[in-house]
Amino acid sequence: MPTRGAVAIDAREPALTDVLLMTNTRDDARLVLPALALLRQDFRVTCADTAAVPDLTRSSIVIVDGRSELPGARALCRQLRARDGDHVVLTVVTEGGLAGVNGDWEIDDVIVDTASPAEVDARLRLAQSRLSATGTAQPVSGIRHGAILIDPATRTVTLGSRKLTITYQEFQLLLHLAQHPGRVFTRTELLSQVWGHHYVGGCRTVDVHVRRLRSALGVEHADHIGTVRRVGYTFVPQPWRAAEPARAVAVEAAGLSSRRPHAPEEPTRLAARAG
Repeated sequence: MPTRGAVAIDAREPALTDVLLMTNTRDDARLVLPALALLRQDFRVTCADTAAVPDLTRSSIVIVDGRSELPGARALCRQLRARDGDHVVLTVVTEGGLAGVNGDWEIDDVIVDTASPAEVDARLRLAQSRLSATGTAQPVSGIRHGAILIDPATRTVTLGSRKLTITYQEFQLLLHLAQHPGRVFTRTELLSQVWGHHYVGGCRTVDVHVRRLRSALGVEHADHIGTVRRVGYTFVPQPWRAAEPARAVAVEAAGLSSRRPHAPEEPTRLAARAG
């Protein structure tokens, strides 16, 4: 039987067509994602069982409970993705479980179980926007800068033919910077916009994640994340290091063309040097 939230965030916002919550919790299913119960949204609840994946409508939004058992939730998400039909798959994890979520899950989005009603509402509306009126999933194009391809749909970063192994928060930081190439963000802005207003850590967190990202990108591509001293960080679409070989050739060519040929030394000077 559908469960209805008691508080409406926005009475003008229409309810989503079909939201399915898959969980094995013995407690009230609304505790999986408490903010969901505060929205003006009906949702079905079913067992999170990979052996009995339910029938999905063409416009289903499926929320998988991954708070306590990450391997089982991952397997269920992958099986849901393999099912025929057009549907969006999201998973709910604890803040500590974020590090275990990566592109192998094949999900569209991830939500922390302590997310606010406004955030959950926004993520559900974004999920709904990926479905057209006929229920056809809309493709999400990636962001490419040189050899770096960032795919928001699968939350993966590919460097050439190699897929990078980075944490969820490192991906979020890289994605945010790459979406605004050339713009300089202060550490405080990044904490607010990437980590969220609820985060209580210090600005040092940003420095640590930037250092890890640069390490994952490697020496040849680390300069895509630029540092602006006493301000913060920016994404550099064409870093100096990438243009360095061509620039060096140009400089060398210019230097050779500007060199004056050595004039033969005068005989008297040669004789004096010999003496």
